[in-house]
Order: sequence, then structure tokens, then C-alpha cells
Amino acid sequence: MKLIKEIFREYDIRGIYKKELDEETAYLIGKAYGTKLLSYGKNKSVVAYDNRLSSPSLEEHLVKGLTDTGVNVIRLGLATTPMCYFAANYYGTNASMMITASHNPKEYNGFKFSYNGINNAYGKEVKEIYDIITSQSFATGKGTIENKDITKPYIHLITDKLSLGPRHIKVVYDCGNGTTSIIADKVFANLNVESIPLFNISDGSFPNHHPDPCIYENLTKLKEKVLETKADLGIGYDGDGDRVGFIDNQGNMIETDKFMIIMWRYLYNKVENKQCLYDVKCTKALEDELIKLKVSPYEYRTGNSYTRAKTNELDCPLGGELSGHVYFRDKFPGYDDGIYAGMRLIELLSHTDKPLSSLLDGITKYYSTPEIKISTEDNKKFHIIEKVKEYCQSKGYNTLTIDGAKAKFKDGFALVRASNTGPNITMRFEATTESRLTEIQKEFTDLLNKYL
Repeated sequence: MKLIKEIFREYDIRGIYKKELDEETAYLIGKAYGTKLLSYGKNKSVVAYDNRLSSPSLEEHLVKGLTDTGVNVIRLGLATTPMCYFAANYYGTNASMMITASHNPKEYNGFKFSYNGINNAYGKEVKEIYDIITSQSFATGKGTIENKDITKPYIHLITDKLSLGPRHIKVVYDCGNGTTSIIADKVFANLNVESIPLFNISDGSFPNHHPDPCIYENLTKLKEKVLETKADLGIGYDGDGDRVGFIDNQGNMIETDKFMIIMWRYLYNKVENKQCLYDVKCTKALEDELIKLKVSPYEYRTGNSYTRAKTNELDCPLGGELSGHVYFRDKFPGYDDGIYAGMRLIELLSHTDKPLSSLLDGITKYYSTPEIKISTEDNKKFHIIEKVKEYCQSKGYNTLTIDGAKAKFKDGFALVRASNTGPNITMRFEATTESRLTEIQKEFTDLLNKYL
């Protein structure tokens, strides 16, 4: 199979199984990652895979590639991405390779990897894997394989530092048949809450709905069950367990930026470092509320490899991005874990008599579009973004260019950026009135259509 350069993306390696990556690709990626890891003076890595149907075969060949370079492998088998992150720290390798395509459709698969146990490789580090493969400059050796089960230590990590209050919480959680299906029931069994599972049988064909909890349509069944059972909240997980979505007691979706508002209202007087990182897609209501709480806002580029690394660098007690990645660092290691994020909201609710639907009272009202994806060619999208930047500059707009172009107005914003996970341009618009939202959206949609 010819190696396809485009699968080596900004945050990870990702493509359509058999069409863009296969077992041979996995073997070569294992050899390249092992070669690079050894150059850092490390000879051991954790390896795990999600429950996509193609994952076990890809993992087998990846492990063979790693051991053929002389890297010793701690093999977790089927695990969520957060379990893989935790294992890398727990076993002291501070290096990991996770086989997953995260929220992509079932025909995709891919690889997230870390050399330091703090954040995943991104940018140049991902491209280096491609360069090592094409140069065929592999290390050689004979590594070992050690099988480990991280389940019990991971459950302790999630539950030991939670401090539930007197209110007994009823929660519905939706695994979407993703990889959280293998662990969520066991976590909830360790908590004094009433839990109602949905689609908690592992099935990598995702027969009930696509496991992306940040798209409202994927939360329909969760919403229905919350209302039917009169639950206090609903929690949805993505395919590999590192992202989260929420439904309140009235059946409304709580986007991640608004979840961070709720959590910061609870945390701001409990932490010393009052700084919050969030990505460019988040609502301005988050910035407004942080300022009210005297928490410093830090707006950053999208991409969990970037936001997780920067949240660690700034030592923010809590940071995240609209796509559902949330990083707690007050009493957790700081990586994105959908199950843990849900536990922190349960903890908060157990200490108040207020319903979840009331915990956003008083925030500034903005009208926002969902994230809008426009299909385009991978080799064309960055050129289009440069044209959008030029337009914003010509109009004299206050424009943030850390990630695409975000034109900031007194009454809203327009964000146009290139997706780093697929051949798309993504847009999001926000304004203080619906009419102004329509106006901003039309201006930039018309602009984009000139270049597509």
C-alpha cells in the first residue's frame, strides 16, 4: 500500500481503514514511533486500542513494529483513550500509543501518541513519523511485550478524590456503544448515585447513534431518557471516551463552554490559579463570566493536543474546548476524560439543591450557530483561510489569527478556520441578536462561496 501523506494530520494520524491506512501502515507507524521514542532515550511505551472493528488488527501490527525497533510494550488491549493516558503515567513510561479515530465515523481509524505523558504529539512531531517512514531510517532491536489490566487503578483515579454531598443524584449516561461501554458501569458502581445506562454494550459498528456527544442529534435518546426518568442530568461520551456532552434536567443540551461556566462558578474560590484556557470556538459568554469571577480568560487555538499542552503549561485548574475536551487539574492529572468530567458535574450537583437547568442563570444571552462544516479539498482549505484573513484585514476588523480568522465585533464574532481532522472548513458565528447573527453569517458565507 502506498503511504498517504494526508493522514498525518495536525493532531494525530487518521484515515479511512483499508483505503488510506491498513495493517502495513500500522506496522510502519510502530517502527517510526519506536525509532523516535528511542531517540529521546526511552525504550518503553503503553499501547491500547478503542473498540472500532479494525482496531485489534491494527494494534497487532503496530506492536510488532514497535518491538522490531527494540521498544518494550505495555499492552493494555481494549481501553479508552483516558485509560491509556493514565496507564502511561501509572506505569512510568510517560509514552503511549492509542489506536483510535475519536469522533470520526466507524470506517475511520488512527493513532494518537505521546512522548512525554503530558500531551499528544502534534504539528511537526506528527509529520516526523511520515519522514522517518519515507526515509526508512528505522532503529532495530527486539522489544518485549507485557500485558497489563489498568481497570482497577483507573477506577480509583476517577472515584477516590470525589467528594459527594448530601443530595442523591439520578443520572443517565450514554456510552453510544463506544469504548466507555467497557468501564462506565464499573465506575458508576463505585458511587452512591442512581445511574441509568444507555447503549452500554461495546459495538464498534455504533448501531444506535454516532458517538459524538457534541452534536445535538446524537443526544436525542439521552434527552428522552432523562425526561422519562426525571433524572437530574444526562451524560454522553464519545467513541474513545475523551470527550463529553451534557443534557440538563429539562432536556436541554449544555455545550462544553457553558459547562465550564457552571464549573468555574463552583471552583473559582476553591483554587489558587484563577486562569481558564478555552478555544476560539467558545461563546463570549464564557469570557464574560470568567471576568465577573475575576478569573483570567486565555483564548487559544482549537485542537486537544494544543489545548491540553497549553493548559498544562499555564497550570490552569480547568480548561477545555467546545468539542467536548475538558481538562481538570485541581485534583486530577489534567488530561481529557469524559467520564471524569461527568463525575465532577455530579459532585457539584450533590452539593446544591438547585436543578442543573438553573445553573446558567444570569449569563449574557448570545445567539450562536453550531459548528458549520463546509467540505473542501485538504490542499485547498488553507489557501481559502488566507483569503479570509486578507478580507478581514481589508475591512479593518479586529481579527484573531491564532487559528484561522476570528473577526471580533462589539456585538458578536465570525470564526472561519481549517479543520485539522478532515477535508473541511469550519465556521461558527455568534451575536447579541438573531438579526445580527444572520447578518454576520451571510457576510462570511458569501465570502467563502467565492473561493470554494
